This record gives sequence, C-alpha cells and structure tokens, in this order.
Amino acid sequence: MSPKPSISCEFFPPKTDKGFANLTAVRKQLRAINPKYYSVTFGAGGTTQDYTLEAIRNIQSESTQTGIEAAPHISCVGTTRQSITDLIATYQSLGITRLVALRGDQPSGMQTAGDFRYANELVEFIRQTTGDHFTIEVAAYPEQHPQSNSAQTDLENFKRKVDAGADSAITQYFYNIDAYRYFLDRCQQNNIDIPITPGIMPINNFIQLARFSDNCGAEIPRWLRKRLAEFHDDTASLQAFTLDFLTDFTQNLIGLGVPGLHFYTMNKTDPILTICQRLGLSVKK
Repeated sequence: MSPKPSISCEFFPPKTDKGFANLTAVRKQLRAINPKYYSVTFGAGGTTQDYTLEAIRNIQSESTQTGIEAAPHISCVGTTRQSITDLIATYQSLGITRLVALRGDQPSGMQTAGDFRYANELVEFIRQTTGDHFTIEVAAYPEQHPQSNSAQTDLENFKRKVDAGADSAITQYFYNIDAYRYFLDRCQQNNIDIPITPGIMPINNFIQLARFSDNCGAEIPRWLRKRLAEFHDDTASLQAFTLDFLTDFTQNLIGLGVPGLHFYTMNKTDPILTICQRLGLSVKK
C-alpha cells in the first residue's frame, strides 16, 4: 500500500475585500485535508505583488494555529536583483521558509525582461543571498514547456534549475499519467533526483479549461476532450463525471508513490475536498 502523499494547495491573490473573505473561508475548509502549505501566485512582472503579499501575510498569521506554511511564488520577469532582495527579506521577516521560484511570462507591452532571464538564475541568486533558509520549489513540465524547442531542451532547462539549488518541483497540470511517468524516468536517467510533485487541476468548466490548456501546453487527451464536450450545458453530469475521473486519476498517482499532490484550487474547494475524502486523505469531516 502506497504511503499517503503530502498535500499542497495553490491560490491566486484576490483583489477585493470580498475575494479575500472568500479565500479565508476556502482556506478554513481546506484544513480538513491537512495541507503542508498554501502557495500564492505572483503576477507576471510583479503585477499582483501587493495582493500576493497580503494573502501571504494572512496565511502566515494563521500558521501557528493551523501548522500550514505559506509559500509565495516569485517570478523573475521584470524584476531586479534589488527588488528580489527586498522581497525575500520581507518574506524572511514574516517567517516564510518556502518559495516557488518561476520565470513567469512577460506581459504584453513590457519592454525589459529584468535582471533575470530564466528561473535557474533566480534560484541561484536566492541561494547565494539566503543560503539554505528557503526550501525552493520550481516548475516542471511533463508534457514540455510550450516555448521549448524540444523535450530534451526542456529537460536540460529543468536540470539547470535543480543544479542551481532547487529542492523540489511542482508540475504543470496534466491528465496523462504516462507523460508524468516517462518524465520521471528521463529525470532519473539524467541524475535529477529531487521530489517532483504532480499538479492537479480540477475540471469545472470545459471551455475555460480547453482554452487555458491550449495556451499553456497542457494536453487534454483526445478521448477526455471529446467526453467533456458531450456534456454541453449539463453541468451536474459534467461535475459527476469529472469527480469520478479525477478521483481515479489521483488514486493512480498515489499508486505511483508520488511525494505529494499539488491542487490548483482556483480559490475553490470543489472538487478537491470530495476527492480527498473519497481517497481517505482528509483528517476530519
């Protein structure tokens, strides 16, 4: 029997009081699955930096009660060495010990990339600046980053992040377990031995998911795309099917002995709580 993996949940930073109130309620409900940490995304070029910081402060202020870490995302696009130094100093002062270091996408109209071109440069800088203070998570792409020329180039880029000092990785979401297994095999062949946690994206709206997946390079298998399209406006049937699919999908991942499960929550609890309850991953009702 495979051991229970650790759980982490990702949020995007709200921009309104109502959004923050909703996220507070969502975090409270998700305590039932005992997450190891909550991560908060960081807009390209720092466009949501203030909102991210506020969300992180809220999560961290609860951590003494909940035991759940706050893990801010840091994107290197459009940043400087000084701005990153200031930001990580702020996070250190808050007691943050985990970061998610990403390259990020350059917003349209932004002329300057900043002092860091790639995530490995950001990881290296954080290590040089703060030593081993932070556990550094980076991104991995089982189905290849959409801007990479080849799977081999993408793997080499991933290895650069690992060699720069990354402790572990979170994958882009995927729905093809063979892609994840093959990626792990290739990492092993290239002496990449950090934990690689699969990212899981709930399916609440097929049209939105298809559009987002086409943009970020995450494949929806042909059979699944066709099946989801059949539901049209039958939301109840779509939710029932996707709940069953994602439960089986997550169970299969656990069977592989994954180090963790990282849920892209979209600031919602459904269907994450139900999946975890079905699989015996919740600690209380």
